[in-house]
This record gives sequence, structure tokens and C-alpha cells, in this order.
Amino acid sequence: MVTFGLVQNAWDRVAAYAAHDDPMVAASNLIALVVASNQPFYPLYVYWTVSDCIWPTLFTFLSTPFFLAVPAIARRYPMGGRALLPVAGMANTILSAKVFGQASGVEIFLIPCALIAATFFRASERIAAFILIGAALLVYLGLDGAYGAPVHAYTASEYQAFFRLNAMSAGTLTVFVGLMASGLISQLKTRT
Repeated sequence: MVTFGLVQNAWDRVAAYAAHDDPMVAASNLIALVVASNQPFYPLYVYWTVSDCIWPTLFTFLSTPFFLAVPAIARRYPMGGRALLPVAGMANTILSAKVFGQASGVEIFLIPCALIAATFFRASERIAAFILIGAALLVYLGLDGAYGAPVHAYTASEYQAFFRLNAMSAGTLTVFVGLMASGLISQLKTRT
């Protein structure tokens, strides 16, 4: 019983941290916290599916504080918090492409970054959305081949596994973002 109470208390605190009166902000906050909560498992996924050389995955933790900060920023600056989410995602993608190499397929995470930018900004904020979507495209096109050598070179078969892992992870995140967006649409239909 004590364990359940501790878990419930922790869950309530996380839910309160992610909560916001604006449903778009609340959805962005939840996405950011889900991404941050999954980052500690990434080294395990790499270990299980790619290689036992997982020390390069530790670089991905540099972005964790930025994902965790999204709800705090959004409390004071709702649009800034929502913008931080795809910016942190793009920065993590750039870092990961440098660390693992482009052959890892990690740049596929630019898709959910662009989707978040396209989905969680109002019509009056479209300029911010277009800038973020353009930034994702610019990262993909502008940095192609410019990362240099990765910090660790994996084998061809390991890179194939890496690509599959990142495609599955980015696909799952994209589906999750889509589910959050469909929930927002349902809320809007209910209100009207």
C-alpha cells in the first residue's frame, strides 16, 4: 500500500507539473515529459538492438533538462514553452547525428519535431510554426554530410539496426503526437 501511495503521489506531481489551462500547452508539456522520461531507456534500447557500445548514448542526456523545462517555461511564456519542445528535439537530433553518424537514421526525429511545430501553434502564431518547420527542414538539408566522423563508428549491420530503432522510436513519437492532436480536436468539437 505504501508503494502505491508513493507512485500515486509522484504521478500526481508530474500531472500537476504538466497541467495548463491552455490545452495546446498542456499537450506540449505532456509530450516533453514523455520524451524526457524515455531518454534514460535509450541506452538500453541501443544495447538490446544495436551494440554493447552504448557510451555514446550518454550524450543524449544533454537535452533532458530542456525537455523537462518545457512546462516550467510554458507557465510563464506559453508560446515559448511550446517552441522549446521542437527546438530541444532538433538540437538533440543534431547532437545525436554528430555522435552516432547520419547512418544511424536519427535525423528521422526531425519529422515529429516538425509535426509538433505544425500542430501546437494557433493560426495567429503560424509564423512561429513556419519558422520551426523551416528550421527542421534546414537542419535536414543544410547539415547533410556536415557532421564529420561520429564519436564511435558502428558496423554496417549495427547501423541497420540503429536505423530500425530510430525509425520505430520516431514513428511511435509521431503517433503519440497525432493522438495528442486528435484529443485536442475532440476537445474543440465538444466546446462548439
